[in-house]
Amino acid sequence: MGIIARLLGRKTEEKAVSFDPVWLDFFGARTSKAGVPVSWERALDVSTVFACIRVIAEGVAQVPLRVMKELPDGKGSVPAPEHPLYKVLNSKPNQWQTSFALRETMIFHLALTGNAFFYKNIVRNRVKELIPIDPGCVTVTRNDDYSITYTVTDLSGSTMTLPQSLVWHIRGPSWDTWRGLDAVRQAREAIGLTIATENTQAEMHANGLQTSGTYSTEQKIDPEKYKQIQAWIAAQIGGPNKHKPFIIDSGFKWAQQSMTGVDAQHLETRKFQIEEICRSFRVLPPMVGHSGQAMTFASAEQIFLAHVIHTLMPWIVRIEQSIDNDLLDGDEDAAFFAKFNVNSLLRGAHKDRGEYYAKALGSGGAPAWMTQDEVRAEEDFNAFGGEAGVLPKPTNVGGQPAKTPANDNIPKETAA
Repeated sequence: MGIIARLLGRKTEEKAVSFDPVWLDFFGARTSKAGVPVSWERALDVSTVFACIRVIAEGVAQVPLRVMKELPDGKGSVPAPEHPLYKVLNSKPNQWQTSFALRETMIFHLALTGNAFFYKNIVRNRVKELIPIDPGCVTVTRNDDYSITYTVTDLSGSTMTLPQSLVWHIRGPSWDTWRGLDAVRQAREAIGLTIATENTQAEMHANGLQTSGTYSTEQKIDPEKYKQIQAWIAAQIGGPNKHKPFIIDSGFKWAQQSMTGVDAQHLETRKFQIEEICRSFRVLPPMVGHSGQAMTFASAEQIFLAHVIHTLMPWIVRIEQSIDNDLLDGDEDAAFFAKFNVNSLLRGAHKDRGEYYAKALGSGGAPAWMTQDEVRAEEDFNAFGGEAGVLPKPTNVGGQPAKTPANDNIPKETAA
């Protein structure tokens, strides 16, 4: 056992479980307390889960992803289209996906299973393609030297073991550091209760929203007669007869049961479960179409801004750093890094942006910290060049150059 293993008190080799939902269901690991088995496939059938994953995936996929190059002396960075990875990340990761589609799939895998795997097709020491791998087909193994290997099972059942250098593995929140936590498994109680309440609601509608009742008689009924009566009642209150009059004879009585408090709170439970699932995926309820109170334009703008900062940015930073660590890992890549351009998502209202840019250009006598071309770039306009690329002189509120008092105008008692 190595010194690191002894210090950490861990085994020299640990194998991750398969992410195949069938394996987990077989051992009952995903059966919720509501009695409903929960897998990522079943979770996607829940509209709130699908909406949460979709709003994250589309938010991450819609902004440009570029390889950037640092300028000398720390003067900033510029896009690096000459880098081989630039086209792979920005436009064409493989033969059948766009960059948008790849990142959308990536978030679906990450947010549901905690892991996303891509095979790195390397040609002449450069990544030419990124091939997505179904997380349910991958078993992760940590070796005694703390390296990671991946066993991939294809549709025919054959397996292939890939080294860490050939797999881009993006992890979600992790406990053991080498595999992400299964988000659906962690949230299975909230998802399971949602599925159970949906099933109950569906059964009520299938029955025409009719509550149950009691069909009674003082006569003694043998088992065979009981089955006949049961089938007769089902025919009377089900199918096309569910809203027609219920015909009773032979001294039988029908007493319909009233709606209970549990039935009355059913819809409230369903609303609460929307919020529970949103908490699990860290998505604000208004982003999936659920709002408990009326919103103004100002509050809606702040909610959208909070969605970018608190929901999307953790995923964006996680992906950026994973690219830097696993794809831009060569000595020749030292000056390059991956960057999502989220400026368009962080823009405020026109009035707020106008005030911000005015101050950035030196309005009110404050020193300018942006040029006109930099402002135009923030608004996706082309640069003018020349004077527009030079920091302007400060101006006062009226737009005139700010005046600096001369020494002869300073009172003598305060002059240096």
